[in-house]
Amino acid sequence: MAEKINTLSTKHLLGIKDLTTRDIELIFETADTFKDVLNRPIKKVPSLRDITIANIFFENSTRTRLSFELAQKRLSADTVNFAASSSSVSKGETLIDTVNNILAMKVDMVVMRHPYPGAGIFLSKHVNAQIVNAGDGAHEHPTQALLDAFSIRERFGEVRGKKIAIIGDILHSRVALSNILCLQKLGAEVMVCGPSTLIPKYIGSLGVKIEHDLLKALNWCDVANMLRIQLERQDIKYFPSLREYSMMYGLNKQILNSLDKEIIVMHPGPINRGVEITSDVADSKQSIILDQVENGVAIRMAVLYLLANQRMQ
Repeated sequence: MAEKINTLSTKHLLGIKDLTTRDIELIFETADTFKDVLNRPIKKVPSLRDITIANIFFENSTRTRLSFELAQKRLSADTVNFAASSSSVSKGETLIDTVNNILAMKVDMVVMRHPYPGAGIFLSKHVNAQIVNAGDGAHEHPTQALLDAFSIRERFGEVRGKKIAIIGDILHSRVALSNILCLQKLGAEVMVCGPSTLIPKYIGSLGVKIEHDLLKALNWCDVANMLRIQLERQDIKYFPSLREYSMMYGLNKQILNSLDKEIIVMHPGPINRGVEITSDVADSKQSIILDQVENGVAIRMAVLYLLANQRMQ
């Protein structure tokens, strides 16, 4: 894939709101090609041989960090991995100082996860490198939304006209906001479902349906995207207990089998098995959770490749 096929309209990937529909389609088309690469015996291409990428994670991450690292290795990029907990950040160093020190090592691109919303936007204005947002607080997680929409497209052929219910902790989820924006740009209908304490008040202004009854949401949708309860972001109790939440909003095989139609089940992970989703659902043929993981590498390869192409112009 040495030949430039097209370019994104933005220099960074800070959020889905900055992408056009054409940008998203271009990322998907590029990911299709990379998915073919990942299924070959030799899973590596020299596309980013001269690019150095720093992975800077100020919050714990396993799946997203590994997915980005694997995508970078598959593209032959040089990588620098940086964990804030074991760095000078814990001694009081500022975000700009940290990144400038890394950029002094001639890094071209920064993949960053940060607990504060807008950290990537702030950084993009102060450092001379391309920024990829790997999650900023409860704000956005653009590559997760892209891989989710890509997985829906892969299963159904297109996203347009599909009904997607996002179920669970909408209030604390960066996945929910990015998914809503991405799915709407691709022509899908979106519903959010959960306890009223976990549905943010502004959400109706985004043009989504709001439902508090799990069965109604499941009977409406083609795809149920089950979100994790993010206890680490909750400073007060939003529901009486995990057991009660699971009884009201947990998806099990009995509920799935009771529906009039067959729906697709997704989860951004990590799964709290037995809380928002049971093992027999997570491991069922209606689940595309492992497809999401596989597609995450192809989508992140596509994003890095397209941004690097733009840099080389």
